[in-house]
Amino acid sequence: FRLALIQLHVSAVKSDNVQRACGLVREASAKGAKVVALPECFNSPYGTQYFKEYAEKIPGESTQRLSEVAKECSIYLVGGSIPEEDGGKLYNTCTVFGPDGAMLAKHRKVHLFDINIPGRIQFKESETLSPGNSFSMFDTPYCKVGLGICYDIRFAEMAQIYGQKGCQLLIYPGAFNLTTGPAHWELLQRGRAVDNQVYVATVSPARDEKASYVAWGHSTVVNPWGEVIAKAGAEETVIYTDIDLKKLAEIRQQIPILSQKRCDLYGIEMKK
Repeated sequence: FRLALIQLHVSAVKSDNVQRACGLVREASAKGAKVVALPECFNSPYGTQYFKEYAEKIPGESTQRLSEVAKECSIYLVGGSIPEEDGGKLYNTCTVFGPDGAMLAKHRKVHLFDINIPGRIQFKESETLSPGNSFSMFDTPYCKVGLGICYDIRFAEMAQIYGQKGCQLLIYPGAFNLTTGPAHWELLQRGRAVDNQVYVATVSPARDEKASYVAWGHSTVVNPWGEVIAKAGAEETVIYTDIDLKKLAEIRQQIPILSQKRCDLYGIEMKK
């Protein structure tokens, strides 16, 4: 099946972001994409100073538009993420909609991005956001898909759980920056893909040098052999790749690590 990743240029105008995102979803569908994914914080600038101002309830205005365009195009739409307000708390939340417009999953970012690299970057999502407390998967006629958001990709245990639960594709909307992007963006994706013999897709906003937080871009798809099979540059674009589940099955047969794990010696478990 064909997967499309929309590397959206995100402006300060929410309505423009949503409208342009829906237009690119339609374009991707017209080119044969059956699963389409948007980037982290696709409807608002990324930054702790923006989350409260741009936050919405779910369902709400932005997610309603995603539901409508998923139904119009009869696709599976991974809605990047938006700042969500619920019960006085803010979350970084990804919603997924099916071809009938129904919401199939809602993933709240589990691991909050609190880092301090002296002289390079300091960022603390926990100043404004609360963490999610659950794994998020959804089924398609093609395969089961696991969801994470940005910093979630650094935690190998999360991807392992998804692999154990039968996911063959992991999608991470994310906005790595100009420090962590060149160092770890592709490395982490290839690691998660090889470790779990799955496809891994990451969807970044396009780079905006004038923004307070400058995203790395380079939305990417990696196959279960660890090969980069599609990659964007820094600008707004849509990239496409065909997910070959037969190739995935062959790799798992050739190197059967999933059946060779020593569960008598170690294990990863999902607690809730």
